[in-house]
Amino acid sequence: MNTPKSLPISGKEIFSASGQWATRKTRTTHRRLRHTVDRSAGIVVWVGGIATIISILGIFLYLMWEVIPLFRSTSGNVLSSVQVEKEKGVTREATVIGSDEYQEVAFVLMQKQLQFLRMPQGEPVPEIGGELEISGTVQSSVLIGQRGNRVSVATQEGFVVPVTIFFQPVFEGDTRTIVPTSQMKEPIRVIPSGEELVRHAHSQQDERQMIAALTRTGQLWLTLIDEPGDFSFSDEAIVTQRQLEVPEQVNMTHLVLDGFGKRLVAGTEQGELLEWTLQDGGEAKVRRVPVGESGEAVTALTYLNGERTLVVGTEVGQVMTWVPMDERQARSMEPFRKVSTFQAHNGVVQAISPSQRDKGFLTADSQGHVILHHATTGQTILEFDSVSSETHALRFSPKADGGTWLGADGHLRTFSIDNPHPEITFQSLFFPVTYEGYEDPELIWQSSSGSDEFEPKFGMMPLIFGTLKGTIYAMILAVPLAIMGAVYTAMFMHPHLRAIIKPSIEIMAALPSVVLGFLAGLWFAPLLEKIFPAVVAGALMIPVMIGLVCLLWQMLPRSLGGLDKYGVDLLIIVVAVVGTVGMCLALNSSIETIVFGGNYKQWLTDHFGLVYDQRNAIVISFAMGFAVIPIIFSIAEDSLSNVPRHLVAGSLALGATQWQTLTRLVLISASPGIFSALMIGFGRAVGETMIVLMATGNTPILDWSVFNGFRTLSANIAVEMPEAPHGGTLYRVLFLSGLILFAFTFGINTIAELVRQRLREKYSQF
Repeated sequence: MNTPKSLPISGKEIFSASGQWATRKTRTTHRRLRHTVDRSAGIVVWVGGIATIISILGIFLYLMWEVIPLFRSTSGNVLSSVQVEKEKGVTREATVIGSDEYQEVAFVLMQKQLQFLRMPQGEPVPEIGGELEISGTVQSSVLIGQRGNRVSVATQEGFVVPVTIFFQPVFEGDTRTIVPTSQMKEPIRVIPSGEELVRHAHSQQDERQMIAALTRTGQLWLTLIDEPGDFSFSDEAIVTQRQLEVPEQVNMTHLVLDGFGKRLVAGTEQGELLEWTLQDGGEAKVRRVPVGESGEAVTALTYLNGERTLVVGTEVGQVMTWVPMDERQARSMEPFRKVSTFQAHNGVVQAISPSQRDKGFLTADSQGHVILHHATTGQTILEFDSVSSETHALRFSPKADGGTWLGADGHLRTFSIDNPHPEITFQSLFFPVTYEGYEDPELIWQSSSGSDEFEPKFGMMPLIFGTLKGTIYAMILAVPLAIMGAVYTAMFMHPHLRAIIKPSIEIMAALPSVVLGFLAGLWFAPLLEKIFPAVVAGALMIPVMIGLVCLLWQMLPRSLGGLDKYGVDLLIIVVAVVGTVGMCLALNSSIETIVFGGNYKQWLTDHFGLVYDQRNAIVISFAMGFAVIPIIFSIAEDSLSNVPRHLVAGSLALGATQWQTLTRLVLISASPGIFSALMIGFGRAVGETMIVLMATGNTPILDWSVFNGFRTLSANIAVEMPEAPHGGTLYRVLFLSGLILFAFTFGINTIAELVRQRLREKYSQF
């Protein structure tokens, strides 16, 4: 049997085998490592994508969380219901009620009897209150002004006694106790004739008081009291009285004086409003206007906060708001015009109480039914159940978060109102509203003023309009320049120049928007105002000059055609443009004189009714266009350059010109990318903040004029947010602005992506 012989293996062969094994092992290790890295990268990308989606969803939910309370329905509850001591024969005219700002202590003034009650139990406050030291029979009691608890008590004998009620909070540790006090002043004689007083009105502004008093026989007396001030040379008050003209056969049911002492208004049983315009030393003539078609008697009358708008209640339950006409129109027209009609009561409207913080007011009828209205929105907000008792007095709480009601049977109720955003409705945000002082419904944004009597105007449409206006004007300038520049760079520019020009334009995107806004607002806007005639001439001359240079370039000999490799063509165009600009600037004054008659601002006003503001839409179009151009240019140029070169070469080889290749092949193939560039630039312009904040007048107006400013949603948020109290109406409306911006950009981007995908599918064969 032959045994196999072992073949000798050289060392070289052993080394070669071991090397191959090591190489295979290394490759396997590298493959596994790449696989691990790829999987890790995929996981990181997946986690990052999910985190981005969650972040966007979180932002949306947070915005919704802050905005939803704006549209929450109003709620109210009865806090207490107690019985107070009531004397027989006490009338509504001689009754006034109120409470402190925390609704812990209520007061009831019925004729001379002043009671303080701790709520909600209704326990009397000991040793405070009681019968006031007033001589005579109390006939009428009214509030002096709308803030605080100053009461004017009038007697039948023709005297008025001011009574002020104070509520002082006292703290013992963490316990707060409200301590009420009262103070009376000297009586004032308001009817010199000695006749019996039936009702009166009392107003005060600084050291001046004005009292209107009506007698049983229909005489109307006006008493003006100028008290000595801090810098007065006399310590005595100056009292002047005069009798006002009263129409015949008129029975007045209510009198109200505004806090400015300019207007006295009376309601009548004949269903009219009488108005006296009070001028110092002048004759006060009476004017009248009917409040209804059937002559229903006016049974309740008061001013709203700000003492301009009147609230009128009638015997058939109607509730209306009336405002005075413009003084120039009122000379030949009725003194008031009706603004809104609210939900009617089932009984006689017996009391109206305005809010001290906004344009809301409470009304109560003969069945004890209390309703909350708001004048700005023109809506009835909340209703409380009736108690089948006539209303003797009604008072809105100082913080507008509750109220106090007193019935004819001595039944006293207090109730709470949860209505933190009364002036906000979908109608008031996005549709015209008739605001106080305006004749017609308008879209206005004016969130604050120097007075607490201001009526906030939260119209969102001027801000949305301003956002679109700024974006459209910026895109009008940016899109042609960016797209044409991208086309020229990708298709016609020499590669050597493209390598320099493209990065240079992309660097423009790195310039901070705050710098652009600073330059636009403080340098470019004043400069544009000075050279506007030259800019108009340049806008007409520069395209003509560029076209002329291009035409002359085409006429050059073929031997000079290669100069474009070194950028000579661009240099010539730049020189031509600079020369044209310089010529227009040098002739600025001459152009203004010849074309605009020496003053272009006056010429615009006379011929087109346009007013030139220094910071206007033209400034924004240049500044924001400068910020948007690099984005659109870069993306569009990449899309055009990424069109396969063999397609372009094939088109040219078949005899197509460069323009035919561009319009019929390249633009169509690159259309998804170009569309994406436009949408990204649009989104950049929509969300721009600092440029529009610094370079416009921030005037929220609805006007397409390029010579006016505007205010955008983003700029409004930046301006208003530092002044917005946390949780307040303005604070939440600004979050609504952010939500609108979010929804707008999200919708635009979604539509843009759908269009881009369709373009990509349609032209994918290219």
